[in-house]
Amino acid sequence: MSGFFSKLPCPFLLGDIGGTNARFSMISSHRYEHDEQIFPTDKVSDFPNIDDAIEQRILPLAREKPRNLILAVAGPVEGDVIPLTNAHWSIDPKALIKRFGFESVLVINDFEAQALATAVLDPAYLKKIGQGTALKNGSRVVLGPGTGLGVAGIACADKRYLPVAGEGGHVDFAARTARDITLLPHFMRNQERVSVEDILSGRGLIRIYEAICAVDGIKTEFDKADAITSAAHNKNQPQAKEAVDLFLSYLARFAGDFALIFKAHGGIYIGGGIIPKIMRLIDERSFRLQFENKHPHQHVLVTIPIFIMTHPRAALAGISAFARKPEDFLIDYQNRLWTA
Repeated sequence: MSGFFSKLPCPFLLGDIGGTNARFSMISSHRYEHDEQIFPTDKVSDFPNIDDAIEQRILPLAREKPRNLILAVAGPVEGDVIPLTNAHWSIDPKALIKRFGFESVLVINDFEAQALATAVLDPAYLKKIGQGTALKNGSRVVLGPGTGLGVAGIACADKRYLPVAGEGGHVDFAARTARDITLLPHFMRNQERVSVEDILSGRGLIRIYEAICAVDGIKTEFDKADAITSAAHNKNQPQAKEAVDLFLSYLARFAGDFALIFKAHGGIYIGGGIIPKIMRLIDERSFRLQFENKHPHQHVLVTIPIFIMTHPRAALAGISAFARKPEDFLIDYQNRLWTA
């Protein structure tokens, strides 16, 4: 099937559709030239569906008429109509082909696209946290808190990269410390369970902060994640500071879990919309200690590097690399590729 994709004509319209933002770019009719057209970022909430977003915001600006479409979406790619997990859009590839005349539509998970990006990102977009050395052909894990919590793996096989999509953000959150156990009833909010995404996301940071205030008997002052991260610098806002510290500790533990699951000697890559914005708040020593504290396998985790991905459009970089050189990747097309 990589041969099939290499024969598809450009231009390719590429889209990264998250729970909050929709980002598009286009590869011109000269597939191997890197003069990709970048479109302005739009809010998903500004449009009733992706069809109208393409019609109103992309096509009027496009230098060429796109012939094929590749989408990376925040949700599992299942069925002929694909709903986003944390937004109101649903992706209907057959309808997109009919409306815009695309020859094909390929839909993959957005963190699968982030995983593809790890194979091509310039090191300038990777901020390393602490020690560890990446093995060139080692398995990698990409995860990132944003509107939700995305997780994907990627393995190298026969010099080609195989991304592994999943819904790892929806596994159970596990309390470890006495403070965690005290906060847990407030995390649950009468739910039967708490997923990691309930904690490691924008709304999750708010949930942590509100739980701390409830336990400490303090009235909450903030109801937005960015307000909490800004207040974390203020000595008079210890609850905001603890909320950010716990958020980062929970992220480090979660990253350590997936480093063990994938034995990720190629590295852990952290993306999403939150962490690149608060890198200055990360205590690298504490983050590594939380990441490595996995008895009896600390010796494995000590060797695994952690990188923060700072590229503003990493998912688009990943699917762009695939569109240009599909022979370098092993992509599962079954039930994810629609043709005219």
